[in-house]
Amino acid sequence: NWVGQLAVFICPGAAESQVGSALNVECTESEVMLRCSRLMPSTATVVEKLLEFGFDYCYWSVDPADPHYASQEEVFQDLGVSVLAGASEGYNVCLFAYGQTGSGKTYTMMGTPDSIGLTPRICQVRLYFLEIYNERVRDLLRRGEQKKRASLRVREHPEKGPYVQDLSQHVVSDCKQAMDLLEEGIANRITAATHNHDASSRSHAIFTIQYTQAILEDNLPSEIVSKINLVDLAGSERADPSYCRDRLTEGSNINKSLVTLGIVISALAQNSQMSSSCQSINSMASEGDGSTVGSHSSSLSGGGGGGGAGGGGRRHCFIPYRDSVLTWLLKDSLGGNSKTIMIATVSPSASSYSETLSTLRYAAHARNIVNKPRVNEDASVRLIRELREEIDRLKSMLLSFEMVRPSLSDERDGNLSDIVLQNELKVRQAVPVCHPSV
Repeated sequence: NWVGQLAVFICPGAAESQVGSALNVECTESEVMLRCSRLMPSTATVVEKLLEFGFDYCYWSVDPADPHYASQEEVFQDLGVSVLAGASEGYNVCLFAYGQTGSGKTYTMMGTPDSIGLTPRICQVRLYFLEIYNERVRDLLRRGEQKKRASLRVREHPEKGPYVQDLSQHVVSDCKQAMDLLEEGIANRITAATHNHDASSRSHAIFTIQYTQAILEDNLPSEIVSKINLVDLAGSERADPSYCRDRLTEGSNINKSLVTLGIVISALAQNSQMSSSCQSINSMASEGDGSTVGSHSSSLSGGGGGGGAGGGGRRHCFIPYRDSVLTWLLKDSLGGNSKTIMIATVSPSASSYSETLSTLRYAAHARNIVNKPRVNEDASVRLIRELREEIDRLKSMLLSFEMVRPSLSDERDGNLSDIVLQNELKVRQAVPVCHPSV
């Protein structure tokens, strides 16, 4: 199991923090403190409340002169290196940035020419780059006549999961080629001026890296294919009647996808908590008498029917992945075969208090999600390895029987030998079918 990592990035990206607004956020290496000041009308006094949130990493990037200032290199060493390590081991990996408009999401993921972000530091090999604008998928790297195509369709493969049909893929051999494609995609991305940011991202961008390794395992050629999703989400923003119709449509679709993402994360967190509760109760039941505890466990897991208002049983929540293109495409990353890292970007400005509090609560909830990533190895090679392990296990059993009971009947001895021979035959049959060159 994999518990997603949560990081908070505090930087002066928002417009209000650039004009000398008071700061109401403090942080340590793993904790964020949000200060709330309220005027009590009855006593005409100011009451301060301090809210604390714990995370895996917290980065203070407000003032470069501050001794606790966190650079992009430090963020990469903590998060980017673990992304590359997971991909090199054959796992799918997802890293996405979430936060209000102007809080530093694009700065964290893409960076600037003087301060390179996570995506340019990570990307190498085969690349895809898309954006989700008004719930429609656009290819940011499509060229020529194909570039005129408005949107692409999202499909779902029974084994590989959701994918974008006809999305262009680009094979690169060095870092410069990857950087050129990344810059081309960023230039094609839709941005617009808002109250909080002069060039706010009006779409969600997903930069995908497919990392393929050719290896030789037990004298058999094999491939491990892992996928890295680097996601820059558009920021949520309150609707303003002064905006034109296009801006309002953009904002409503952005908020719709982010609300759906919040619902999906809440449901996944609740399911993970229910599963962990059931496992702990079952372990307690197996250690002791467990009659009462066991019945409570089955009610938690929703077993044996019931589950309604009168039954008292709790079932796993339905996960509405398809309610938004964003959550559908990130289905595996959010609650499946992926090691996922979330970066919550917040503004330290006092005027952004409500948005900062919402982002921190959102991130704290996501911390409860437990994924089950697996190595994306060749299925035939995995089958051969499992058969060989079974052969070794049966041989050790046969040897132990011969040592413990020398008078073991020929019939039982023959049965074990037959099983070993059958598995060895399966291995021999599997090798030429899967790998004719061997």
